[in-house]
Amino acid sequence: MKFVMVPGGWQGGWAFDAVAAELHREGHQVEAVTLTGLESDGPVDLDRPPNLDTHIDQVAEIIDRGGERPLALCGHSYGGMVIAGVADRLGDRLDQLVFIDAYVPEDGDSCWSLTSDRFRHLFMAGARDDGRWVAVPCGADPRARPHPLASFLQALRLRNPGRAVGRTFISGGAWPGSPFTAVTERLRHNSGWRVHEIPVGHNIARRDPGGLAAVLGALPPGGGSA
Repeated sequence: MKFVMVPGGWQGGWAFDAVAAELHREGHQVEAVTLTGLESDGPVDLDRPPNLDTHIDQVAEIIDRGGERPLALCGHSYGGMVIAGVADRLGDRLDQLVFIDAYVPEDGDSCWSLTSDRFRHLFMAGARDDGRWVAVPCGADPRARPHPLASFLQALRLRNPGRAVGRTFISGGAWPGSPFTAVTERLRHNSGWRVHEIPVGHNIARRDPGGLAAVLGALPPGGGSA
């Protein structure tokens, strides 16, 4: 299977390095995306930060230019917003959609509307210097970069939410301040979803890359759901 992996806020494709190594050993292909504005050498234009649409366009182009099937599109945290938008456009190209402790939006939702007060405060405090870029949180990986505030705030517009594709949610467990506890429980009772739990906290790819790779590698290639 081919995996396209979209990281969460402040991170680049490097966040999936250990997971990709595990999947490669099992014969899978992996393309881990660094979203526009999060490049290691910094954004091209500080005065024009990308928004959610920019990131959706970027990942949709990656999917569109490739011919690989079966294809699984995976997103961690903020990346759930991105993959939901891509699936709305290109759902017929996907076999699996995987939310890794991620936001699962409906039409009109934003990362801002779905997150917790803790993260709203983090976004606003981090953007107070220029109002455009959210500073890297304390204790983050040194490769992390400031994240464009606009992408956290923009509402997602979904026109084809019912497209058939296998859907999986991988929970990091009930870590302190998690905005994903309620959605995890809701999806457990939805027959259209698989729900797995790897209770190591939010950053599953770093804390248990082998466990995450095992769940991903076991996904059925035909787009099946629960």
